[in-house]
Amino acid sequence: MAKTNFQYEKRQRELEKKRKTEEKARKKQEAKQHKPEGGAEGADESPALDEDSGEDAQQEHDPA
Repeated sequence: MAKTNFQYEKRQRELEKKRKTEEKARKKQEAKQHKPEGGAEGADESPALDEDSGEDAQQEHDPA
């Protein structure tokens, strides 16, 4: 009966890990490039702008 080649199996696992890590890094880089300017910062500012515009609308109605 043939002996199991543990070194080969270990090397294959290491290569698979490396490939997954590189794929994850590549996807992360692509996502970063395709993200609109401002990214998460713009999302945080949007609700604040909505609140400000709501307050402005209420102030316009109060004096009238």
